[in-house]
Amino acid sequence: QVQLVESGGGLVQFGESLRLSCAASGSITFSIYSINWYRQAPGKQRELVATVTKYGSTNYADSVKGRFAISRDNAKNTVYLQINSLKPEDTAVYSCNVALGTLNYWGQGTQVTVSS
Repeated sequence: QVQLVESGGGLVQFGESLRLSCAASGSITFSIYSINWYRQAPGKQRELVATVTKYGSTNYADSVKGRFAISRDNAKNTVYLQINSLKPEDTAVYSCNVALGTLNYWGQGTQVTVSS
């Protein structure tokens, strides 16, 4: 079993920043897996926003490029999502995900709310 726990969300003002964390535990060799951050806004489909591979390379959705930065600390089994210049449209539940073969693991999510 794998557990993912997100933290760092909250209520922020337009233009502020947040750093989200995703801590992994359980039966996982964390360093060999890509980790994803998704978000889901009310009434919208879940959106993949960022991925960090086992090599440390990163990919971003076009909607967040230049404002979001994903990173990982394998010693801490943790992935971070730095979100800068927050906008009201970034309001969503942010969740991390890892795929181990055919099994997908998700955290419970952390709410980010941006007021204008």
